[in-house]
Amino acid sequence: MSGSALYETFARAPLAFDRGEGSWLVTTEGERYLDFAAGIAVNSLGHGHPHLVEALTEQAGKLWHVSNLYEIPGQRRLGERLVANSFADKVFFTNSGAEALECAIKTARRYHYVNGNPERYRIITFEGAFHGRTLATIAAGGQPKYLEGFGPKVEGFDQVALGDAEALKKAITAETAAILVEPVQGEGGIRVVPAEMLKLMRKLADDNGLLLIYDEVQCGVGRTGKLFAYEWSGAEPDIMAIAKGIGGGFPLGACLSTDEAAVGMTAGVHGTTFGGNPLAMAVGNAVLDVVLEEGFLDEVSRKSLLIKQGLAAIADEYPSVIEEIRGVGLILGIKCRMPNAGVNMAFREEKLLTVPGGDNVVRLLPPLTVTDEEIRTGLERIRAAASKLASKSGGN
Repeated sequence: MSGSALYETFARAPLAFDRGEGSWLVTTEGERYLDFAAGIAVNSLGHGHPHLVEALTEQAGKLWHVSNLYEIPGQRRLGERLVANSFADKVFFTNSGAEALECAIKTARRYHYVNGNPERYRIITFEGAFHGRTLATIAAGGQPKYLEGFGPKVEGFDQVALGDAEALKKAITAETAAILVEPVQGEGGIRVVPAEMLKLMRKLADDNGLLLIYDEVQCGVGRTGKLFAYEWSGAEPDIMAIAKGIGGGFPLGACLSTDEAAVGMTAGVHGTTFGGNPLAMAVGNAVLDVVLEEGFLDEVSRKSLLIKQGLAAIADEYPSVIEEIRGVGLILGIKCRMPNAGVNMAFREEKLLTVPGGDNVVRLLPPLTVTDEEIRTGLERIRAAASKLASKSGGN
């Protein structure tokens, strides 16, 4: 769309889709693509899920927006359901993951402020992280390519290497307010933080009066086979940001918190115009209706095993293309031995949509509703692409 009225901030693929059907996208020319990108882990229940369509359509015919000047019953219901199924006591609804992270950062800083420690505002983050595109969240992520050209970096974020326990301990000072981590790094290359490391973060937070913040924007809402990724470790946070999958394609995020951590978030200190609007709440509740059904999350784990076994076989067959398979549930990564952009393109040529990530990884983020047959089709297309790539490079 070069030369159009749009900002040229996206290197878009030359594809335009007319409609979606479950795990499939159909172009304006009628070509069908198997969608293992899911809008970057957003379309958690695929495209055109009848329960989500019904919920949104029904709400659209009644009420779209009133603002947070008034009670919104759907907010109360969705908030109570998130609390009932997590560590949290309180929820603040947003439109995006970046906004949810902004709320989490502000919640942590206000906690120390109201407890008489305004000097405690710094937050420890980790190399390879991605927390959003606002000025604060690019500072939290710390990646130079996102910081360049936007003026002085927002103060208050200290980065350490992911997995370096000693560096983490040394980074804690009298000014530290919190530790912020993705239990599974998405953009960073599908790097799963071991349970032992999350437990250490929990202990360090407790021992030093810090808050532990999880960013589950990409890995939450069923994607790992649990409703939230932290459940695998048992190390609960004080604050957590979610988005993407909770809206199933509709813009929706949330900041979850314990009562204690949210003590400073009183009337007037934070707000949103669109966050928690009736349309988003209808869809969010509909997503939970499906994801919380008995057996749904077990199926995510079963499908994950099916994909991983298939990918392992392809990796063994084409070691010149695939170095390693990573991930948990349906947030998976192929670590490539050749540039991941080329591998991602090869998949697209087989009409399989995937997502490049950091550390030379291609991400596989299929809808949680993907079928076994679609998984087999996806694996066949990955094998076909790997075969062509290996032939071109002269290896297996």
